[in-house]
Amino acid sequence: MAANQSLTARIFSGIWNVLNIARKVFFNFIFLVIAGFIIIGIASSGKDEIKVPKGGALVMKLNGDIVIQKQSVDPFDEFAAEAFGGNNGPSEILVRDILKVLSNAKQDRRIEALVLDLSGLRSAGLDKLRTVANALEDFKTSEKPIIAIGDYFTQNQYYLAAHADKIYLNPEGAVLFDGFARNRMYYKDALEKLKVKTHIFKVGTYKSAIEPYIRNDMSDAAREANTAWLGAYWDQFKNDVAAARGIEVSNFDESAEDFMAKFTAANGDFAEYALANGWVDELKTREAWRQEMFDLVGKNESGKSYKGISFNNYLKIVNPPIPQKTTGPAVGIVVAKGTILDGNKPNGTIGGDSTARLLRKARLDDDIKAVVLHVDSPGGSAFASEIIRQEVEELQKAGKPVVAAMSTYAASGGYWISASADHIIASPSTITGSIGIFGMLMTYEESLAYLGVYTDGVQTTDLAFSSPAKTLPDGISQIIQRSIEHGYEKFITLVAENRDMTLEQVDAIAQGRVWIGETALELGLVDQLGELGDAVNVAAELAELETFSTTYIERSLSPKEQFIKELLQNAAVHLVQTQVIDSNSPLLGLLKTVLSDVQQITQLNDPKATYAMCLECKI
Repeated sequence: MAANQSLTARIFSGIWNVLNIARKVFFNFIFLVIAGFIIIGIASSGKDEIKVPKGGALVMKLNGDIVIQKQSVDPFDEFAAEAFGGNNGPSEILVRDILKVLSNAKQDRRIEALVLDLSGLRSAGLDKLRTVANALEDFKTSEKPIIAIGDYFTQNQYYLAAHADKIYLNPEGAVLFDGFARNRMYYKDALEKLKVKTHIFKVGTYKSAIEPYIRNDMSDAAREANTAWLGAYWDQFKNDVAAARGIEVSNFDESAEDFMAKFTAANGDFAEYALANGWVDELKTREAWRQEMFDLVGKNESGKSYKGISFNNYLKIVNPPIPQKTTGPAVGIVVAKGTILDGNKPNGTIGGDSTARLLRKARLDDDIKAVVLHVDSPGGSAFASEIIRQEVEELQKAGKPVVAAMSTYAASGGYWISASADHIIASPSTITGSIGIFGMLMTYEESLAYLGVYTDGVQTTDLAFSSPAKTLPDGISQIIQRSIEHGYEKFITLVAENRDMTLEQVDAIAQGRVWIGETALELGLVDQLGELGDAVNVAAELAELETFSTTYIERSLSPKEQFIKELLQNAAVHLVQTQVIDSNSPLLGLLKTVLSDVQQITQLNDPKATYAMCLECKI
């Protein structure tokens, strides 16, 4: 018996040793492959220096979402994604990178033309599109032509294309404007079938963030508010595009009947419809517009394409990877983008502690004389919002004025962190307001009971409720509701004191209602309509700065992190990229929507479960 046990032990030990050796060999091999690529990248960096061809075109191929701050990505993951095509995450382009490229290209004598290839452009708030469009109009003053090309144009893509001198559409392509919609999934019946009890606490007639969990459809109040701001958003889009193209707003066919009349006249041809309606200037195949580019800027060294440089390569030239440290008087910019959560969070999400730390960093920097808080957030944790707002007040106590610049969203908690600023600037299309508070808890006692699982125990006080598997006591519910009411009172008091309004005036425009930027100006919630550049100028004026620079206040990378990031980025340039095909299944799309809704709720981590958040603020 002992001999058999010994033999068995030796067999398993031998198998383990083999597996362990195989594991080490495999990971060492992967390490050597990556190290080899890095060495090749470094060795090749001098040979493959990026150059701007004289007399060529700048090809603005924008792939991904236009944002004011990229989501944080680990340098190694970023390298692996770029090198091996394994990136399923969102591709993002910074607005400021686009502006820097256009500003430099306008003055660069080597650049003869600008080509807009927008086929990969996805989401972008109207404020960001307008900012880029203004930069395109500024580029035109150089008298260098802008040509937009595409097989198809979505609404976002066309907004930018409308500012080109010429728009070319593939003869088999299309331009369609379907307007904007705000649809949500509602889970009341589903939760009841799952026997999940939803406990809602809120203040605000229009605070509809929690409606999907207590209703099967949109309430009348939410429909009224959403119709108002979404309609204003659509009107701005139409007016901007019509002005850029020099056409009438009536060209937008808002009814199927109007569209069908023109579509029938075009013999059911989407491209001919776009041409007849003035959306595009000519229908050209890919080869036809390529030949036109040959005539305009000539062929590249290989003779296989026209002379030009890509957006990404040009950005590497004009935007060095390691920025120089700002010296002298400066306006600091702190970006607050994403959902507001408690604690420390990476870029792309607002952490109460991490964002407050950036504001404190600006306060303690003697060169920073004023701060712009650039907000793009639907809100989140009320506690984290207050922690950030307190740091805004500390900046002001230190004699440094603060200007809030609102991007696509600055609603609920996004407005909370902006409210104490010395000056608030919103885009005409900013989705803001939503001044209200809610809390939500789910308990699963009935779900578990259905499965035959029960929870029981003892407690020393009525407040010792600690399990979502138990029924929420009425006393606890009353305490939470009163806390929510107190949070709302604090919110409207904060707004009243900082906006020079009475509590009654604030309450009348609060109640969780969402407003578009131009309406928020009329209501006194913001001081001015404009962009980030306007906010920087106002901040400089408040600080009485005649000459100044601007700098982004960000978490500093350690020398090790910076070295690894640059090393991996340089190596990835020399690797073959592949494309990962995402499933376009409508069913999977709906499933992703459900999971996204669930994630929005489950990630919230306010210590008192109190939230100033606008979940409906989404285009």
